[in-house]
Amino acid sequence: MEIITETAIRNTIVRVVRGDITESNADAIVNAANSYLKHGGGVAGAIVRKGGVVIQEESNHVGYVPVGQCAITTGGMLKAKYVLHAVGPRWGEGDEEEKLRNAVRNTLKLATERTFKSLSMPAISAGIFGFPKERCAQIITHEVSSFIETTATTLREINFCLMDDQIIALFTKELEHFKGDS
Repeated sequence: MEIITETAIRNTIVRVVRGDITESNADAIVNAANSYLKHGGGVAGAIVRKGGVVIQEESNHVGYVPVGQCAITTGGMLKAKYVLHAVGPRWGEGDEEEKLRNAVRNTLKLATERTFKSLSMPAISAGIFGFPKERCAQIITHEVSSFIETTATTLREINFCLMDDQIIALFTKELEHFKGDS
């Protein structure tokens, strides 16, 4: 994992890192999931390939998760002990920005309820779900910052774990807005 930039917001370090989320040793990683928790492609497919079929089996047991909500499974053979399956919106389904905000907030709430200290998340919905990358970076960084500022959270480290140069640049630009605000 290569740290691109980081900043402190209250008691939490927020970073943009280049790397494979399946290699993160955070307490939990976030999976950009679909409502049926069928993990075939993209980040979800990579998580199941590396973490093992147990993640899909546990997801099958959870069943349906509405857009904007989040579910949890173990991390199987991943370095992370847990996977938080955040269901982001598909671009064009309606009210996408609010649904993405909800997915991020609900993920952070669940991580805090579970007293996690560290979390790695991808650019939820910016891949095959077609959410515009720039707006995705704006919404996710703002929701993370707002949550840290307004909530007593156990999270001390949040990593935006990204691989695409364009999305790394967009998240880096957005995180720069929060430098010096804490």
